[in-house]
Amino acid sequence: MTGIEERLARLDWKAIEGSLWEHGYAKTPLLLTPEECAELVALYGDDGRFRSRVDMARYRFGVGEYQYFAVPLPAVVESLRVHAYPFLAPIAGRFVEALGSRERFPPDLKGFLTRCARSGQRKPTPLLLRYEAGGYNCLHQDLYGDVVFPLQLTCLLSRRGADFEGGEFLLVEQRPRAQSRGEVVPLEQGEAVIFATRHRPVAGARGHYRANLRHGVSRVFSGTRYSLGVIFHNAK
Repeated sequence: MTGIEERLARLDWKAIEGSLWEHGYAKTPLLLTPEECAELVALYGDDGRFRSRVDMARYRFGVGEYQYFAVPLPAVVESLRVHAYPFLAPIAGRFVEALGSRERFPPDLKGFLTRCARSGQRKPTPLLLRYEAGGYNCLHQDLYGDVVFPLQLTCLLSRRGADFEGGEFLLVEQRPRAQSRGEVVPLEQGEAVIFATRHRPVAGARGHYRANLRHGVSRVFSGTRYSLGVIFHNAK
């Protein structure tokens, strides 16, 4: 396959934006090769590549664990973060504009991370997540400070049906004065889902209103499930 930058450039970003507006998420075709997925999974046991580890059960986040990468990020992760951002920034700007905000986002990741640093958010947030049989991730939002990028992505690194069973990616949307709506987003190894970090605009009779989104992972029935989370804002 071509490099990650070219793979991202070849995606149908118009269709991705349409799906984000309509559903709050969009799936990509194969974004990482099996070899790249395996390389990232192999890093999980190398403590030197990570800045912190979180046991989900300890904090009642679910059952499983995840680790935040340290600087420098692995080349694959850095490339995804740097080269996906310029495509997502204009979409993010249109999202917040529809919700009445004047916030705009720099055209490149470096400019956005400078904004994060001014708010004391300097720690990288891309992470690897691991679930064994019985593991799951409670519905949540990845917010690490005042500066929040409206979109993020998750890439499945393990093979459904071969490495694990169960463990579906979940999105739940809550609209004002309405019951919550849940959606299962099936992923195969190397595919990614791009989704709203916190809110998305939904068209209503009087313009757009704010819908709150949370994401998680359903229970893994067997095996081990690894995934990569790429969050664009840094943490304090």
